[in-house]
Amino acid sequence: MARTLTLDVSPPVHRWMDTTLQRDAFKKTIPVLAARVPASKTGSLLKSDVMKKSLMDLPKVRSVLRDPHDDLERLVLLNVSEDAALSSEVRNFLQEQSATLVVHNLDLTYDYWTADEILHSILPEELCKGSPSGFAITGHLAHMNLNREYLPYKHIIGQIKNPMIKTVVNKLDSIDTKYRFFKMELLAGEPNYVVEHHESNCRFTFDFTRVYWNSRLHTEHDRLVQLFQPTDVIADVFAGVGPFAIPAAKKGCAVFANDLNPESARYLSQNIVDNKVASLVRASCEDGRDFIKKVISRARDNPFPAYTGPKLSKMQEKEEKRRLQLAKSSPTAAPALVDQSIVENQSRQTVSHFVMNLPDSAINFLDAFRGVLLESASERDLSGNNANMPMVHCHCFTRELQPDRAEADIIQRVESKLGHQLDTEAALHMVRSVAPNKDMYCISFRLPRDVAFAR
Repeated sequence: MARTLTLDVSPPVHRWMDTTLQRDAFKKTIPVLAARVPASKTGSLLKSDVMKKSLMDLPKVRSVLRDPHDDLERLVLLNVSEDAALSSEVRNFLQEQSATLVVHNLDLTYDYWTADEILHSILPEELCKGSPSGFAITGHLAHMNLNREYLPYKHIIGQIKNPMIKTVVNKLDSIDTKYRFFKMELLAGEPNYVVEHHESNCRFTFDFTRVYWNSRLHTEHDRLVQLFQPTDVIADVFAGVGPFAIPAAKKGCAVFANDLNPESARYLSQNIVDNKVASLVRASCEDGRDFIKKVISRARDNPFPAYTGPKLSKMQEKEEKRRLQLAKSSPTAAPALVDQSIVENQSRQTVSHFVMNLPDSAINFLDAFRGVLLESASERDLSGNNANMPMVHCHCFTRELQPDRAEADIIQRVESKLGHQLDTEAALHMVRSVAPNKDMYCISFRLPRDVAFAR
């Protein structure tokens, strides 16, 4: 049975605040009834079906307190402020428990209320519906995208934040046309934009104002990485600071990771080292079209070593070293922890997947795949190595909101750039809605051989 709260715990209204948040102004004292009982009888009140609707059940408020006048007594807080609000059944039960009703002053301060509640007590009433209390958190930084009508209140909105958030920024309408990172303004906190963000058991460091990052794509990062096999070679065309590349390498994949933005490439290289995947990720900084045309030859000419199985723990590494030492002196030494048949497999020289996470324009780069294997084929027969064409995972936007129309729109654009029809293996995944009339998708398809060897 749900409890019925009769107390007004809403924050005080301060619509006069417009630029500076005054936390001290948010105070409220609420007189509530409390049942004073011996400590031994506290459990009886809390477990009683009769009392369920009358006990206080507020977040961040303890319902049982020590009596300040008697250490052997407890105050059980009730959700009413006067005796008349209690039912006769409750009053009779309290009498049976030798409880005494007293008034307790409940003091609420700024930290009690949520950001949304504080915001509603400050903004004009007409702006409260749909108020922008939500934000994306990246490391110590919170990122907002305020609509025009909230801009006069942007600084006070930025100050209503979680204590763990040190910096609050607002994304501006302008975007860097070459490197696709958003311009932003500081709303509150420290002007420290270099963040350390943790995702998928990886640590990413980057300057939020100089690279592209979207924490809301965490699920999409995980989804694609789960499609990869540890033995695969991945070509990440627009790698950013590594949200696909580094988790894939942690899984065992070999990765060519590229980004045109020198800042992204710099932080990508740092993150590769920090996450200890330097042997599995090769970073580059070049145009995506050039990267697509060159990466297959790079994999062929300088292949990655074969996948050797899951990474050993520190204890397993010690055991393997001990085994190797024993093997030198004894032919009957313990078996290897690493399957040598795996180690002896052919090195990895064929790209298995292309990831193209630049939804605004990735489709425009698909024509770079035309003839991508032709030059290699003329030099040597790569038909065996490329018997299975790589999968391409291309992110894009569409303004078609109906799934069937979105699919038709995206496939038409993809086929137009490839100059070839897709086969039935193509799959479409709706990633997220980015605006009222704009959705983000990922289309996955196997690169047609006729495209790869087109003249």
